[in-house]
Amino acid sequence: MSRPRRIATAAALAGFPLAYLFLAPSLKADPSAGETAKAGNEKGVSAFGEIASVLTSPRCLNCHVVGESPLQGDDSHAHTMNVKRGTDGRGTPAMRCTNCHQSTNPAFAHTPPGAPDWRLPAARTPMAWLGLSPGELCRTIKDPSTNGGRSLSSLLEHVRSDRIVNWGWDPGVGRTTPPLSHQQFVDKFNQWIDSGAPCPP
Repeated sequence: MSRPRRIATAAALAGFPLAYLFLAPSLKADPSAGETAKAGNEKGVSAFGEIASVLTSPRCLNCHVVGESPLQGDDSHAHTMNVKRGTDGRGTPAMRCTNCHQSTNPAFAHTPPGAPDWRLPAARTPMAWLGLSPGELCRTIKDPSTNGGRSLSSLLEHVRSDRIVNWGWDPGVGRTTPPLSHQQFVDKFNQWIDSGAPCPP
């Protein structure tokens, strides 16, 4: 290396620590970024708490069951007539759900409610959440292996547009609706996803 180049290199290296002192503050993490992330996480967890209040209401919980038999009524008692899920969630060959559940609600109390394609989740992914904590419920519905293979965006579309989900807010005479309106539920789902879909502990 020529003498002038050695001198220039030495001068540059000597100036590096001084330059670093001026640059270092700009390289530090913004302390507000962590607070923003924390606030977003808390907002998402809070939104999921409201989502869970709907998912654990009788209109959802009666079909998202452990085992093979649905529940019924606002008190979530065992379904009469020994009804079973079946492989596809639509009942056994001898007792299909649509034998009794038609595509619309009857006009009278104490009759089988109705919506298009009345069913339970299929046996391979029963989406059962009776008895789960909010954190366990959150992780269950996020996991494609337990939610029917759905992504977060397809989950949102499911709760927004599936006609049997929408039935929960129009359940027929004598049945309560979930604690949020359908639009509020969808809005909370959006908020949860936009926050990164965080789960409670």
